[in-house]
Formats: sequence, C-alpha cells, structure tokens
Amino acid sequence: MSQPVSRREAIRNLTTGAAIIGMTSLANPQTADAAEDAPAKLQGHINHSVCRWCYGGISLDDLCKAAKDMGIVSIDLLSENEWPTIQKYGLVCAMCNGPTTIGDGWNRLENHDKYVAAFEREIPKVAKAGYPNIITFPGNRRGLDDEKGLANCALGLKRIMKVAEENRVTVVMELLNSKVDHKDYQCDHTAWGVELCKRVGSERFKLLYDIYHMQIMDGDIIRTLKHAAPYIAHYHTGGNPGRNEIDETQEIYYPAVMKAIVETGFKGYVAQEFIPKHEPLTSLRKAIQLCDV
Repeated sequence: MSQPVSRREAIRNLTTGAAIIGMTSLANPQTADAAEDAPAKLQGHINHSVCRWCYGGISLDDLCKAAKDMGIVSIDLLSENEWPTIQKYGLVCAMCNGPTTIGDGWNRLENHDKYVAAFEREIPKVAKAGYPNIITFPGNRRGLDDEKGLANCALGLKRIMKVAEENRVTVVMELLNSKVDHKDYQCDHTAWGVELCKRVGSERFKLLYDIYHMQIMDGDIIRTLKHAAPYIAHYHTGGNPGRNEIDETQEIYYPAVMKAIVETGFKGYVAQEFIPKHEPLTSLRKAIQLCDV
C-alpha cells in the first residue's frame, strides 16, 4: 500500500507540474496558443443554441464567432435576411422566426387565411436552408375561453400540416407565461399545448418548452417535461425570477433539468434565452458549461 502524501508534498507536486506545463508552453508557444483558441469540447448530449435577441448589443457576426468558440451550433429566432451571416460560420438556425406574433395568432378564425398563405411561403424557405423548425403563437385570449382557443388553433394549424410534412419542417408553438411577461397569452400551460398537439395530430406540430416560462406557470419542471416529451421539439432556458443568468442566484437547478431532458432521448436543440446582467459572453459561456451534462 502506498504511503499517504502530505499536504506539503501535494503542493510541491502541483507546483512542479505547473512549472513543467509552463516550460512546455514556452518551448512550443504555437501549441499553447492553439489550445487556448480551440473551440470548447462539449459532451455531445445537448445540441446548444442561443437566442439572438438577448445579445442585441453584439453584432451577429461577433455572436457567431463567440458561439462557434463555445461549441454552440445554432442561433435561434432569426429571419431569412440573417441566415447568410450564420451560414458563413457553419451555424444553423434551429428555430426560425415565423409570420405569427405573440399577441396575434391562430386562435382567431379571421387570421387563418393570411397565416396559412404566409406559412406556405415560409416553410419551403426554411426547408431549403436546411433548418428544422419555425415558431408560431396562438395569440392572446381577449375573452376567448381555452376550449374555443384550442378548437380554433387546431383548425388553422391542420391546414398547414401538409406543407410542413412534405418539407420536413416542424411548426413549433411556444409555451409562455401569462402571469409576468405576456398577460393574456393563451398557450400558457403545458397541458393546453399538449392537447393542441393531439388535436392537430401531426409529428410536424410540436411545442417549444420554455423552462423559465413554465416554471412560473406550472412548476414541477422535470416531471412535466418528461410527461410531455413526445410533444416537445425545442427548449429555451432562463433564470427565474428575472430571466437572468441561470446560476446559483435563481430557483431552477439547470444541471438536473438538462439531465432529465437527455434522459427523455431528446435530439433537438436547447437554446439559452436569458438576459445577461453581467458581461454577456462570459455569462453565455458559463451557461453552456452548466447545461452541458
């Protein structure tokens, strides 16, 4: 049995090791620089993305360069005119902007014709670019009860499923909270979104499960996302309260949530969508490392 190493010996060994590493770097500075500049090596269980709107003070080119360095493979919520920029860096847009808006969507029958026409134009473009998803919204209630909202949304969405299926593009409705950020929004509970998926009845209509929003509305995040897993195409993050960094200052423990997502067999993308309070790219890098389980 080997003899125990004293604290003094351990410190001496660490110091010696550091010196050797330093000498090696000095002898071969190109190797050292390459190691520093190499993109982050992630575990590969999560496809990492980031939402563009959270980094408005940073040019899209600079965000792409930083994302590439961190191991991020996608930039979320871009429009067609922004796709050429991300393509220069070998990135994709895992969630493309769509024609509907948060407050005005499928729950109004009078909107259906214009949105069907718009999605029939946009879905083939998304497919041609090689991107998987396009976002959509039900709209605000404005006095419409949830059952009628479900029925109206299902009627409209079924009309675009043929083009979505033919182009292998998923139309994805985002779950948002109506308590803090989006008053009166109709798709504000996971159960409502899952029921809508069942009524539409196509693999090309699913949900964007925003962890921040659903912590506010539903809680019980891990159990809920496991139950709803067959209907979830995409995830967004955010610290609660405040939608800030996803660190120890807030109530969601993201390593456990990410582990649960992986355990469901999820193969889509997880996009960081928090609003940085600190240096934005430093916060983003920390979030990616925290979520890389």
